[in-house]
Amino acid sequence: MPHRYPLLLIDRIEELEPGKSARALRCVTEQEALFTEQGSAVLSETLVIGSLAQTGACALLTLPEFVGETAYFGGIKAAEFMCPVYPRDVLELEVKLEKIKSSIGSGKATAKVAGQVVCLTELAFMIG
Repeated sequence: MPHRYPLLLIDRIEELEPGKSARALRCVTEQEALFTEQGSAVLSETLVIGSLAQTGACALLTLPEFVGETAYFGGIKAAEFMCPVYPRDVLELEVKLEKIKSSIGSGKATAKVAGQVVCLTELAFMIG
C-alpha cells in the first residue's frame, strides 16, 4: 500500500491469502474520532469502509500480476452498520474476495469490535 499516516487506515495485517482474503486490525484513537451531535466521539462510517477497502486492496495487490500496481476503491454495493465504533476500540477487519476479472475485483467485508459485527458490506476494487 502506498498510503502513509494519516491516510493509512489499517495498523496490521493479521492473515493474508493472496487473491482470496485478508484480515487486519485497526486501533481507533481519540485523534481520529469525529464528534456527533450528541457529543460522543465515534469513528465515521466512511472511515470504517475505507479501512475495509484497504484490507481488501492488500489481498488483491499480493497477487503476482498486481505487484507494484495501485488499487482503487471501486464502490460499495451494499453496506449495513450495526453499531458505532468508539476511540480505544480495535476494529477487526476481514475481506473475502469473491470475483477477480481482469483488473476488477469484488468481495464481502466484515468489521467487528470485540467479536461483535459493526459493519457488513460488499466492496468493489479496480487496479490502475
